[in-house]
Amino acid sequence: MADLKTCFEASKLRNVATLIQSGNVLFQAAETDPVKLVRKLERALSETFRPYQARVVLCSHAKLRRVVEQAPKGFGSQSQKYRYDVIYLKGPLTASAAMKSVTTKSGIDAAFIGPDCLYFSRLIAKASQSHLSRIVALPIYQDMTIRNWNTTTKILALMDARAQNFLSFL
Repeated sequence: MADLKTCFEASKLRNVATLIQSGNVLFQAAETDPVKLVRKLERALSETFRPYQARVVLCSHAKLRRVVEQAPKGFGSQSQKYRYDVIYLKGPLTASAAMKSVTTKSGIDAAFIGPDCLYFSRLIAKASQSHLSRIVALPIYQDMTIRNWNTTTKILALMDARAQNFLSFL
């Protein structure tokens, strides 16, 4: 994570901070065009961590707030019974298009369309039967990243505490 932080700082990003060991990075950027910023980050990461081919999913503070606020009613509220995840999408992939590729197992999984994301929950007692793990084998997975609900809300809390214009690389 220290090397990841250094790479972001070398890319002229400010107030860089990493969160847990899953590649989450909070930062501020002068660049306001998300497409340009994603290209810049993918290039910097690919060059720094060769032969890695970086795929960046960028999430602004405002977008992350919408993801949390627009979660399905009760999402994240029964953590003893369900595991909750947010599937973040890399544009131009839309939530409607992604939903066509995501399968669920009746009585175990539930998936919902959100703002440029999908919400996914699965019954803990039958998690081994969940279809969530099938997503990583799909070609469409190249345009997604998955974070659990706790990580999502923790990143939002950190962004809230720091500033209104922070971005997050997930």
